[in-house]
Amino acid sequence: MKAKSNTAFRPLIKRTQRGFSLIEVMVSMVILVVGLISLLGVFGIAMAATQTSQENATAKQLANEAMEGILTARETANVTWTQIQNTGPGGGIFLPGFNPIWNPGLDGIIDTADDAASGIQTLELPGANGVFAGACPPDTCLPLTNFQRQIQITSVLDTSGNVIPTLRAITITVQYTTPQSSWPRQYVLNTFISPYR
Repeated sequence: MKAKSNTAFRPLIKRTQRGFSLIEVMVSMVILVVGLISLLGVFGIAMAATQTSQENATAKQLANEAMEGILTARETANVTWTQIQNTGPGGGIFLPGFNPIWNPGLDGIIDTADDAASGIQTLELPGANGVFAGACPPDTCLPLTNFQRQIQITSVLDTSGNVIPTLRAITITVQYTTPQSSWPRQYVLNTFISPYR
């Protein structure tokens, strides 16, 4: 006679209740590590962008400053339409190529021949107390030696290829270096100017 096994006391284990295998745990760990490493990369990019934000803002301000200087000189009739060109045979007053960020010279116009005698422009930051005192020290003054600016003024052509005598294109490029990058960065501002006020 065969003895019957008593299955009433053995718990029933369904296939869906068994838990995770070691392989499944390892795969989920790899996915988690890859996600965390990519998140760290995003934090690195954000930190680099934050550290260069002051240089980016300074470059934008330097380009706008040059553009406003050109437009103001035209509006106040300090320069003639012929002078709003790069130096050369056309009689322009703006220096070609990249130049240091000098203070405006006696004429008050940025990037002209008399600017070199005025010295390098400085960026004044508030001192330790966070208030501008108007002098260095107690304010922090940073010379803008890692910035260069180029004002390029070119003729504009119509659809037939003829020069439009009452319109010129202005491209202001501010090139700068940061401690975090080994190559220079640029900020470019493009606009048009006409002799009409």
